[in-house]
Amino acid sequence: MLLIVWLSLLIWIALVFARGAFWRAQPAPALSETTIHALSNAKIARHGAWPGLVAVVVPATYEADVIGRAVDSLLKQDYEGAFHVIVVDDHSSDGTAAVTLAAARDLGLEDRLTVLTGKPLPPGWSGKVWAQSQGIEAIDKLGLPVEFLLLTDADIYHPADAVTQLVARTILENRDLVSLMVRLRCDSLWEKALIPAFVFFFAKLYPFAWVNDTKKATAGAAGGIESIRHELIDDCSLAERIKHRRGRNDGRPIRLDLAASSESLRPYDSWCEIWNMIARTAFTQLRYSPLLLAGTVLGMFVIYVAPPLFVLTYGRACAWPAWLAWALMCVAYAPMLRYYRRSPLWAPLLPLVALYALCQRDDRLGGACVTGAARADSGRRACGCRLRKAPEPSDVLLLRQHGVQRDDHVRRERRT
Repeated sequence: MLLIVWLSLLIWIALVFARGAFWRAQPAPALSETTIHALSNAKIARHGAWPGLVAVVVPATYEADVIGRAVDSLLKQDYEGAFHVIVVDDHSSDGTAAVTLAAARDLGLEDRLTVLTGKPLPPGWSGKVWAQSQGIEAIDKLGLPVEFLLLTDADIYHPADAVTQLVARTILENRDLVSLMVRLRCDSLWEKALIPAFVFFFAKLYPFAWVNDTKKATAGAAGGIESIRHELIDDCSLAERIKHRRGRNDGRPIRLDLAASSESLRPYDSWCEIWNMIARTAFTQLRYSPLLLAGTVLGMFVIYVAPPLFVLTYGRACAWPAWLAWALMCVAYAPMLRYYRRSPLWAPLLPLVALYALCQRDDRLGGACVTGAARADSGRRACGCRLRKAPEPSDVLLLRQHGVQRDDHVRRERRT
């Protein structure tokens, strides 16, 4: 057991000092008004206006309780360029489309909103990506002058300057994609216990500094849309294709940050609803492989559970490697707790969250080869939860429209 604790300590030293400072949990710094004004003058002098932009909001089914506020925040953007919102309603029966239209009508901005009824899901497509594809296809039919494409979700509140900041950063840094991981709601007991830990685990898997480095292979933000038609975690898959469009050694510049003000409106009041999030992301990333799942369980035990278990079991002076590993764990977790406005006293409890995740994953070792869609659905049904959208690693993505159109156009030509 002592050897396992020493291994855990060495791993935590490597994570803290050699893993892209994933633990810092710093939101993207806002561009100053001076920078925005200077960029605005430059764009107007060159093109006569800011770039045209379309926001494609892709709600899952039954979003009437949150989509009104989300669309309201999008329509209130202070962006100075052409701006249009396309909502794809996936046959909701709770009035999602009506609530969306009412939000625009209340603001007197019906001309800036288009609501589409989703078409039946074809074989080989995941639901969200199919809805995104329909929204993007509608851009040409509507005759919209688009240079940038904003992909977001139906449960996200956006501050008034969100689009301006995203477009300005994309232009200034010459990136193909800028993505924000929005702040998930963290009010209920289960949200406080699990949400910061999940985002911490994700940041460890995809260190933001590595994602933003073209020399690194990491791509953790949200090719063409058709190239990811079967993916459940669409943002990660899209980012990977954009960053490595020409191969690993010719990466395209992308950026992933924690959002400073963009927030999820969706509550998750029970453990099983948050488990949907873990099932959707973790098992998909593990490719539903029993071997990878078993390795992950073993690794999490060594990294998170072994140090406090050794301390509580022995508690002698020889346990100092375990104490140090546990302390490094708490120090690394503290910035994420601060980002979620939680007390640092939650930090020593991170091993319990890891143990909870281990128990959930262990229950699924026997069926880890089920397909992705069935896996996520079975996980939701197993705990008796209402079937609804799970939180995702990244919920706001701004990308250059020409890249999506070009990649999909090439594929269509090849098919014909």
